Amino acid sequence: MIVTESIEEEVVMRTQIRDVTVVPEGDGVDVKRLMPLREFMNFDPFVMWDHFNIGPGRGFPDHPHRGFEAITYIFAGGMNHKDNLGNESFVTAGGAQRFTAGSGMVHSEMPAESGETNGIQLWINLPKRLKQTEPGYQQVDAAEFPLLDIDGGQVKIVVGENSPLKLKTNVIYQHLKLDKGANYKLTLEPAMRGLVYLMDGCIIVNQEKLKSDQAWFAEDPGSLNIQAEENSQFMICMGLPHAEPIRQYGPFVD
Repeated sequence: MIVTESIEEEVVMRTQIRDVTVVPEGDGVDVKRLMPLREFMNFDPFVMWDHFNIGPGRGFPDHPHRGFEAITYIFAGGMNHKDNLGNESFVTAGGAQRFTAGSGMVHSEMPAESGETNGIQLWINLPKRLKQTEPGYQQVDAAEFPLLDIDGGQVKIVVGENSPLKLKTNVIYQHLKLDKGANYKLTLEPAMRGLVYLMDGCIIVNQEKLKSDQAWFAEDPGSLNIQAEENSQFMICMGLPHAEPIRQYGPFVD
């Protein structure tokens, strides 16, 4: 994706609940955005969070990137990826693609030619020492991700233990489905920070209620204790910060 915001500083909090903001992006696409926004720039190491729903004929034509990694995770439909490194692929529902922009690359992401394509694109900052790393691309299909059955739900490990999708930053990224009344607990490394984003339902995260299209942001929570008040579907995204300034100029993160 392209992103036209510019950011230079970070908002810091212990916990906060934020609603998505619908903004235009790419070629005729409206996305549900958590960041970057003028009032909420980034949350180190995370730079962008867009939940998109794209119909045929729209999307993200050729555009450049630099200085970060991105994951496009697909809930429904499919996404065509093509870049100047020679990669060309089609990611379908339940799959993901990761690109490392590093020193710079040009790519496009265009949805399937029929139906709606729904997913999330997440940007993760690269530390200063890796800003000029060689760009790269990885595709992981749905069947390759670890899938854990838990009491009253299911957990897909998008990034983390036993997942083939690899990043240069220490990140936990999970897709969860919980039945009403089910509970999920997750212990985190010290200093990890990030968010829980709810697509559908109603959950309680560390005693704070979260509704659809909201995210709970936390600074070093230590652990997560999540209860579902309704049948719910959500993402957990936690990572170790680089503790370096993040400066974004549209599609570049320096």
